[in-house]
Amino acid sequence: MEIKVSVVIPIYNAEKYLKQCLDSVQNQTLKEIQIICVNDGSTDKSLDIINEYSKNDERFVVINQKNSGCGKAYNEGMKAATGEYIGFVEPDDYINLDMYENLYNIAKSNDVDFVKSDFVEFNSKGETNYRALTYSKEYYNKIINPKEDLNVFNFAMNTWTGIYSREFLEKNDIKYNETAGASFQDNGFWFKTFCLAERVYFLDKDFYNYRIDNPNSSINNHEKVLCMKTEYDLIYEFLCKNSDLKERFKYIYQLRRFKNYKFSYKRISKKYKWQFLKVFANDLKEAERRQEIDKSLFRKDELREIFLIKYFPILYLLMTKN
Repeated sequence: MEIKVSVVIPIYNAEKYLKQCLDSVQNQTLKEIQIICVNDGSTDKSLDIINEYSKNDERFVVINQKNSGCGKAYNEGMKAATGEYIGFVEPDDYINLDMYENLYNIAKSNDVDFVKSDFVEFNSKGETNYRALTYSKEYYNKIINPKEDLNVFNFAMNTWTGIYSREFLEKNDIKYNETAGASFQDNGFWFKTFCLAERVYFLDKDFYNYRIDNPNSSINNHEKVLCMKTEYDLIYEFLCKNSDLKERFKYIYQLRRFKNYKFSYKRISKKYKWQFLKVFANDLKEAERRQEIDKSLFRKDELREIFLIKYFPILYLLMTKN
């Protein structure tokens, strides 16, 4: 069977939600898929669940590794992928049964580097919230070159609502960062794909269901959000390796860094806020020294925040203590 889409699922202690996730992938209307489950040293029953599925469906590939983090798990899964396209699913989420059939058909007919769709946030109470990649409708349902329209860098930042050409990923050596114990390693992957792609497609339909109330998620781990700085330092190293890329994307990079630092700052516990804020201030000052902040990319309220964080971080801390 010729594999059309390889689906990589990194798994660590996900037994509570894993069957719902695997069922949604296994029962896709697109049957020519490869389901790569990377067990990242789970200590619960996750591996038993994966093995049970693989016994009855030859499309499953099980990879075991010692606990090394999500980035390493994603990369090992991509190494094993044989499909034309690669998709990613987090083990506490699930997808609509027609997701990969729709995305694959669009990707093939438009010959794109990747295609992404809108998604739905949900929780265990059954509450849902539709999330658009962008509210600028003119960006949907057509081929776009990110190098020619930097507005796409303002879209929702995730790697799991779409599929990526395996040839595109391998040609450009695009991988996840493997920082030990770190989180937010999808930020670097997302940024690299947008920098290097020339043909992308955004679909105004939702297929992916993203759980927002898993207490073990990195978004709820107050210590791990401090890893955001590490991730953005690595993205900067990526840009510095290619002078053309750096010149083209350095301003948008600083915009994304600012927005995601704010994302982290809002979610960390109070005992870490001052520590993080000092890092935030230093990185903004360094960006200013390098003349990499384009004020036209920021809203007026964001420019005020930048000023406060750089020069009056204590005041900013007091103003945002709640």
